[in-house]
Amino acid sequence: MMRDGFGRTIDYLRLSVTDRCNLRCVYCLPEAAPRFVPGADLLSDDEITALIGAFARAGVSKIRITGGEPLVRPGLPALVRRLSGIPGIEDLSLSTNGVLLSGLAAELKAAGLRRVNISLDTLRPDRFARIARFGALSSVLAGVEAALDAGLAPVKLNVVTAKGMNDDEIGAFAALTEKKPLNVRFIELMPMGETGFFSPERRVPLGEMMAAAGPLEPVSAGDRPPGHGPARYYRRPGADGTIGFISALSCGFCDSCNRVRLSSTGTLIPCLDGEDGVDLRGPLRRGAGAEPLAALIRDAVRAKPESHGMVARAASSDANKRHMCSIGG
Repeated sequence: MMRDGFGRTIDYLRLSVTDRCNLRCVYCLPEAAPRFVPGADLLSDDEITALIGAFARAGVSKIRITGGEPLVRPGLPALVRRLSGIPGIEDLSLSTNGVLLSGLAAELKAAGLRRVNISLDTLRPDRFARIARFGALSSVLAGVEAALDAGLAPVKLNVVTAKGMNDDEIGAFAALTEKKPLNVRFIELMPMGETGFFSPERRVPLGEMMAAAGPLEPVSAGDRPPGHGPARYYRRPGADGTIGFISALSCGFCDSCNRVRLSSTGTLIPCLDGEDGVDLRGPLRRGAGAEPLAALIRDAVRAKPESHGMVARAASSDANKRHMCSIGG
C-alpha cells in the first residue's frame, strides 16, 4: 500500500498514452492546436509496460488509460492486453471522446478493458460542431452503443457543463439514464488550459446542476457504479442508470484523492493542478529497473500536495497553463 504525506492511499493511476486529439473542444484545446510531442519523446509500448509494472510494485492497482484521445494511438488494443496481464493490476478502464470507439469497443473488451468513460457535451449535432469543432455527434453515439453491446460496464458519459454552452441540456442528459443503463456525470468547469474559455460567469455551480438534473434520490455506496473517482452519485426515481456530479470548485474532494498521473512523455504528475512533475522516462531509458523506479514513484507520492489551487485561480480567471491533453485529464 502506498500513502502520501497526508495519509491518503494512492492506488490509482491515470495513464496518458498520447497528447494528440482528433477534436478541439472549446474548453480544452485552442482551435489552432499547440505543438504536440515528437514521436521519439513519447513512451513506447515496452516503456509503458515497464513503468506500469513499477507502479504496480509501488502499490497502484487501478489504471485508467487517457490522452489526449487514447484511441488515436496505433495498436492500443495490443497495449491494453499487455497492461491487463501485469500482476497487481486489478482494474483497467479508458476515457475517450468516443469518435473512434465503435470500431474498437469489442476488441478492447476482449483485450482486458473493463469500463469506459465517454466525453459528450451535447446531444445536438449543430452544437457538437461548435463545441468539438471536429468529428460528428453520430460517431460518438455509435461508440456509446458499441460500448454497451461489447459489455463494457459501466458506461459513463462525462458532460463538462458551462453556461451558454450546454447548461440547457442537463435535463436531457439526465433523462438518458431512464432509457438505458448509462451513468451520466456532470463536470464543473475548471480553470485548466490556455483556451480563454474559462470564466467565473460560465461556471455552473453544483447546486444549479443538481436542480436541473432532478428529481434525484441518493445512491447508496453499494449501489454506485464501479469506479475510483470523486463523483457523488444520485438516481432519478426508477431509473436504471445514475447521475453523478464532479465539482472540484463547489465541493472539493482533495481530502479523499487517491490518484496520480503519468504523462505520455513519462512525467509523473502528483496533482492535476500541480505545476511540477517527476521524470520517469529518463531513468527508465538509462536502464533503471522496477524497484528503483518504484522508489521514485513512492518519493513523488509522498510529496503530493494536500490540495489544488483551482478555487483561488477560478476567482481571477487565471487558468493553469497546462492543457488537459498533456496530462491525461
